[in-house]
Amino acid sequence: MPSITHHLVHFNLAIAREPLDHPRMAGFVEQLEPVNQLARASGGFVWAPEGDEAGNATAVFGNERALPNLSVWQSLEDLRRFVYEGLHARALNRRSDWFEAPRGPAYVLWWTPIGHRPDLAEAKSRLEHFALHGSTPDAFTFTEAFDPLQSDA
Repeated sequence: MPSITHHLVHFNLAIAREPLDHPRMAGFVEQLEPVNQLARASGGFVWAPEGDEAGNATAVFGNERALPNLSVWQSLEDLRRFVYEGLHARALNRRSDWFEAPRGPAYVLWWTPIGHRPDLAEAKSRLEHFALHGSTPDAFTFTEAFDPLQSDA
């Protein structure tokens, strides 16, 4: 069995319809911590930044209502299970209640060497790469994923 040399990075960007303290956002805010706790307890979860560890979202994305989400996983299957099952899947189904419709791709995946901790600037660059070039080994989605050995990371 080959050794694992890469982890999968997941990044999504949502723009909140209102500030987080607005009543319209209450349902999102209420489920945010339980979903984050579930992610951290999920099989295959590796890392997610806390606070401004990954960078300042407003500075990187130029929008005070930007809500980036960055996490690292052991495999595509582990991430897929978390995203599309259970509590997160139910929250995902309500995203139009809380977030503006995306003007481009809303998420991107890529492989990174084990131990690397991506930041929001890197995530933004990967999302822009995907928007310009579509799925490549350096920026892809669940629909057209690549093997880590195909990545330049």
